[in-house]
Amino acid sequence: MKIITTHRNADFDALASVMAVKILFPDAIPVLPKQVNPNVKAFLSIHKDVFNTYTFKDVDLTQVEQLVVVDTNKWERLEGMADLKTRSDLDIQLWDHHPIRGNITTPWKVCEIIGATITLLLRRIKHERKILTPIQATLFLLGIYEDTGNLTFPSTTAEDAYAAAYLLERKADLTVASSFLRPAYGEKQKEILFNMLQDAERLRIKGHTISISHIDIGGHVESLAVVIRMYREILNVDAAVGIFSNKQKNTCMVIGRSHADEIDIGLIMRSLGGGGHPGAGSAMLKNSHPKDVRDNILNLIQGNQPASVQISDIMSFPVVSAQTNDTMEEVALLLREKGCTGVPVLENNELVGIISRRDFRKIKKTSQMKSPVKAYMSRKIITISPGKSPTKAAQKMVKYDVGRLPVVENDRVIGIVTRSDTMLYFYDQLPD
Repeated sequence: MKIITTHRNADFDALASVMAVKILFPDAIPVLPKQVNPNVKAFLSIHKDVFNTYTFKDVDLTQVEQLVVVDTNKWERLEGMADLKTRSDLDIQLWDHHPIRGNITTPWKVCEIIGATITLLLRRIKHERKILTPIQATLFLLGIYEDTGNLTFPSTTAEDAYAAAYLLERKADLTVASSFLRPAYGEKQKEILFNMLQDAERLRIKGHTISISHIDIGGHVESLAVVIRMYREILNVDAAVGIFSNKQKNTCMVIGRSHADEIDIGLIMRSLGGGGHPGAGSAMLKNSHPKDVRDNILNLIQGNQPASVQISDIMSFPVVSAQTNDTMEEVALLLREKGCTGVPVLENNELVGIISRRDFRKIKKTSQMKSPVKAYMSRKIITISPGKSPTKAAQKMVKYDVGRLPVVENDRVIGIVTRSDTMLYFYDQLPD
């Protein structure tokens, strides 16, 4: 017997990957965990005649000779498969796109860092020229869109986009996909969100705003990920984590969302025994006190985040600057000599303005070139701290329509970052 399975709380990428393996191995039995994401549950309830699935209780595990695991690489994330872990005669195949190595070891694996696991399987399906129905193509598109944020997450690759296009060519239904990707938000979710906001706290950690909220939900509540997303957006924090405890079952569901490159939620959740991606993740904990969970998360944020590129890594220094009493003629020569399009203006070592080539458009007469720079400089100063990310710099530049940001630490200009600096970073041209 050959079975296909995936992780608890299966999402669309997990379901799509299971069904893709079923296409490659028609005799294999799809085994899903009892608990799947609410949107996946709704999809299966409508398409149960098309996608026939089983639970681990429906199969005799002693008869299993081959096991295919998709969208996870950890035994503890599989439901009911513990007995198979010790089987030395078991043939295991692994398909996964997560960057962290797990404890499912097998020589037969396709593990690449990519937007969605289904993209890896579509590579094989296309190679073997398998025919897809519009319903299958729609499910596979759901898997790609959900795990890549409609192709917007940083983990998205060109192959994910090509795979999505391939599925659209096979009549994947965008209307159906959008309806199932739209999360449910009802009275229970509203009440939980309201209670979380009542006791919301904002913490400042390593230059970022964090909020961790604990609430006892008293039972099963769907779409808690939606609550956390809205909670983060309303509080306008860089990252938010919800600890949802169920005292009756002595469990904690931990869900996190991050909008900061430096806070890898997926890494934090994997440290707790769960999983996810840099911007989103979750973990289910048993016999854990919410306060201990909170303290653990704070420790992970404070000390165990992976090194990432910061503004201090790409900024230019020492800073070329002008003084308030320098003439516009002197500044023009400075810009030409240094090859700059703009520089900060200082007075007594204090940042008081920015002068750029754009400001020279204000000059109508030649005599005005003798005027001091303070007469033409922009006093609307947008700065950034050295610990922020290139993404944050780019967002500020777009929001305020500026081409450069002075890098300020302890009220002192220590560098400058320009549009060119951020573009070099985004297009992988950052020098070693």
